[in-house]
Amino acid sequence: MTNDFIHILQERGFLHQCTDLEGLQARMKAGPVTAYIGFDATAKSLHVGSLMPIMVLYWLQQCGHKPVVLMGGGTSKVGDPSGKDEARRLLTDADINENISGIKKIFAKFIDFKNAEMVNNNDWLSTLNYIDFLRDFGTQFTINRMLTFDSVRTRLEREQPLTFLEFNYMLLQAYDFLELYQRHNCTLQMGASDQWGNIINGVELIRRKLGKESFGLTCPLLLNSEGKKMGKTVAGAVWLNDDMLSPYDYYQFFRNTNDADVAKMLGYFTTLPMDEVNRLAALKGSEINEAKKILAFEATRLCHGKDAAEKSAETARQAFEEGISAAGLPTVEMPRATLESGIQAFALFKDAGLAASGSEARRLIAGGGARINDEKVESDTTLITTAHVVDGQIKLSAGKKKHVLVKVA
Repeated sequence: MTNDFIHILQERGFLHQCTDLEGLQARMKAGPVTAYIGFDATAKSLHVGSLMPIMVLYWLQQCGHKPVVLMGGGTSKVGDPSGKDEARRLLTDADINENISGIKKIFAKFIDFKNAEMVNNNDWLSTLNYIDFLRDFGTQFTINRMLTFDSVRTRLEREQPLTFLEFNYMLLQAYDFLELYQRHNCTLQMGASDQWGNIINGVELIRRKLGKESFGLTCPLLLNSEGKKMGKTVAGAVWLNDDMLSPYDYYQFFRNTNDADVAKMLGYFTTLPMDEVNRLAALKGSEINEAKKILAFEATRLCHGKDAAEKSAETARQAFEEGISAAGLPTVEMPRATLESGIQAFALFKDAGLAASGSEARRLIAGGGARINDEKVESDTTLITTAHVVDGQIKLSAGKKKHVLVKVA
């Protein structure tokens, strides 16, 4: 299967750019290739946008090639300016190590490390001598060229500060590729489309320093049919670790996919054969909901396991099809004392995360979309008290698809 990788990326929508597509196809046809993707440790979990490149690594291994997961223990100290409007908060070594510990958990679900490796660029970046690095590698890059990259140009056009620390990031990423080429025979670097400039730097550095050929490939950013970034829920980012986002909330993110995005999401986040993906994507009207259920189940199964996917699907079925309060819905805790004195409905919906602000909660209630224990909320000032507590909880609903249980402690 070593020559199927590019075809799979193309038919599933993962292929965005490649430095030399025909050359890479020929190289892969000749035998297994070692390829890597880097992941900076800026949080304790990766989010669903990072699942795009993780799935690229998954398919790489399924096609007989060797994936290398590069943890950015060193580059996380700098911060990648790509796609950012401002500098990231500087992380301590302890922060980064804690984040890496959390991030590592997800990869074992998608990659078999009997034929894969996980490495940390802090192993070589932390030992660099700054003067030697500048002499050996600073001469390989021109400021003129670096200023043309989107990650730099966008910040400058918006008159947002770009620190010299961040400006160095692209040199370090290029150096990573060189190191991995020499240490692990990595001939291909992959990543999201906002990494294109950084990846090209690495390809050129290998050519200039070693006189060797290497390749770069990117997948698209996770965008909806309107071109807007996806990956947010009521609770915030769609994290991959279950201690930061419950499997049920993860399931619901995919279950709530817009009709126009179902085909794309099935290609990205399931391993279903493309014939089945195309069949499901062609469903119309109310039938598209069956495709969304399959998408949610398959995506949750890959990330959290079959048991979690089945439990989430059943919880959703009970909540949405039977209209009952089901164990497994997202929950928030509230002191009984708060309800004894009473809390206005709009404030409760805001505090429970079903509205981003008080004004948004008021609009939800005014539009008839807010329910408490499946009963419509008539006024945003309705006082919610312990009288609304049923079996130790209150069920809040925003529309038909968003529900939260308020656990009274």
